Amino acid sequence: RDVAGEIKVALLWHMHQPDYRDSSGIFTMPWVFLHAIKDYYDMPYLLSQSQVKASFNLTPILIEQLDYLIKSGYESDRFLKLWIKEPNTLSSSERQELIKLCHTAQYSTMVSPLPRFCELYKKKEYSDSEIVDLEICFILSWCGAWLRTNEKSIQELITKGRDFNSSDKQRLLKTLFNFLPKILPLYDSLQKRGQISISTTPYSHPILPLLIDTKTANKSYIYLPSDSFSLKEDAKRQIQKAKEIYKEHFYKDPTGFWPAEGAIDPKSVELFVEANIKWIASDEVLLRKSGINNPYKPYEYNGVKIFFRDHFLSDLIGFRYRYIDPKEAVEDFKQNLQNKKGICFIILDGENAWEYYPNNGILFLQNLYKMLQEFETLHFDELLSLPAQTLNNLASGSWIGGDFSTWIGDTQKNRAWELLFQTKLDLKHHHLYDKIENDLLVAEGSDWFWWYGKGHYTPFAKNFDKLYRGHLISIYKSLNLPPPSDLFVPIFEENPIQALINEPKEKIHPTIDGRVSSFFEWLGSGMIDERNLNTTMQESNIYIERIYWGCDEEMFYFRIDSTKAKELELTLFFEEEMIKDYQIAQDEIIEIAVSKELLKKKTVEVRFELSLDGSIVGIFPSIGRLFISKEPKFEENWFV
Repeated sequence: RDVAGEIKVALLWHMHQPDYRDSSGIFTMPWVFLHAIKDYYDMPYLLSQSQVKASFNLTPILIEQLDYLIKSGYESDRFLKLWIKEPNTLSSSERQELIKLCHTAQYSTMVSPLPRFCELYKKKEYSDSEIVDLEICFILSWCGAWLRTNEKSIQELITKGRDFNSSDKQRLLKTLFNFLPKILPLYDSLQKRGQISISTTPYSHPILPLLIDTKTANKSYIYLPSDSFSLKEDAKRQIQKAKEIYKEHFYKDPTGFWPAEGAIDPKSVELFVEANIKWIASDEVLLRKSGINNPYKPYEYNGVKIFFRDHFLSDLIGFRYRYIDPKEAVEDFKQNLQNKKGICFIILDGENAWEYYPNNGILFLQNLYKMLQEFETLHFDELLSLPAQTLNNLASGSWIGGDFSTWIGDTQKNRAWELLFQTKLDLKHHHLYDKIENDLLVAEGSDWFWWYGKGHYTPFAKNFDKLYRGHLISIYKSLNLPPPSDLFVPIFEENPIQALINEPKEKIHPTIDGRVSSFFEWLGSGMIDERNLNTTMQESNIYIERIYWGCDEEMFYFRIDSTKAKELELTLFFEEEMIKDYQIAQDEIIEIAVSKELLKKKTVEVRFELSLDGSIVGIFPSIGRLFISKEPKFEENWFV
């Protein structure tokens, strides 16, 4: 029995890093650079030393960051700017930041092979000369096999081992930045010679089904963000921009996409078909949810081929084989592989696993490719010529548990979505999409929601939080609008917003005269205290003290307390619709009455755009989202 002849292997390595650049274009974390010197060249290079065919998925946001890093130099990376400085010029906080990053290297696989690094890693306080040794050891621990084998300067530093100086740092940094431009051309050359195919992902690595409709996650029976709406047009742009970046680097249109996290549903498949994408891939858990148990063949759904990864075998490489001898691991993989029949799709992260493997996984990968030469291997573009079984039903979900709960459904994740929707809604009527496109698309990436809330931990959670909110803040600033204050409130920390809000308790019947006619006329209304938010976060709320709201049988009422109540110009929005037919009085306060008949839906979000002397000074409420309903239930919370 020719076991090897009964199974073909289609292997895909997924390469991705989120956008670490802040609004000034500085990388706030160094992982693009570090993985570039360790993984992005080594992975295709190691494959090229064998006869094995494979596929590589390069996300557009990663490609863009590599280009930017090469063009802008080390000055664009905050860590490298600190790293290159003389230790005695670092402030105390900069010193601690640098030491913290140098301690992120995996101890058993990256630190311990370098004796000086191992010695320094255990210390808490460092002299200036020890800082230099720590810095160089850290970078050397991230250098991949190709650099260690082919770059004389790196070999010399490894041999030297300790007592490094500023000249050593300068030489090392120059060597590494001379190396970076070699990375993407290697992929292109291997694709042109037919050993690999290169696929990509929607631009910022978004969970496309959730952009199109967050209610897709309802099937997971989770709590969803309040009052979401479709970002389908953004989803289309995510695909289109990915195609543009791919063609710029590889001189043709992409054939296939790995949807971020293997997240698919019928609506996102429609967008891939419209974009002329020939294949996508996901996890076998979704094939089973679709009613089929055999992932070892191509499938076709509504005009696109879908390949489903072998979850067990893929995760063996990603998570389990790091703990055992490379030869034993490859032999175990072979035994498992021989039990299959058909095409086995192996799809996994191509970069993050290797720092947990001895010697960056080199011995494992070399043995893996040697073993796979016993089988027929195919890259994914070659699979298009093979017959496919029609898939009549397609389940929605991702490779993690077959659902979307990793990215939506708990308080922090939902809060992040709500801020995204709030920002999108505020800007709909400004029609200046080109100015804000990049920040908006990046904010829609999956990685922010991955780190928020339950499920994953990183010591850099606050950094991710600041970056995410920073993209939303940048959108407002690009349009010369004051960002709402709630964008300055950390999501990761205990959110103080709820302490600033009183909910409506009963119907109200105020007189619209711009005066506080009676203590009782707004008693029972909802109230947001804008003053109690730390005003150093956002200067626009110096104009607004409190916002009140409520209703009776026929009307909605709003009151804005401001020191400039007479001078402010107000524009009222229900969702994105500008409301013009309302009663307003401005004197000591601003009071507004709006007929319930203007409400076209059962519930809408209310936003106020306030201007002074022709310039917009704020969009309010600035610390959350305000919803009104024709038939409110006062025991429920209107404000989320």
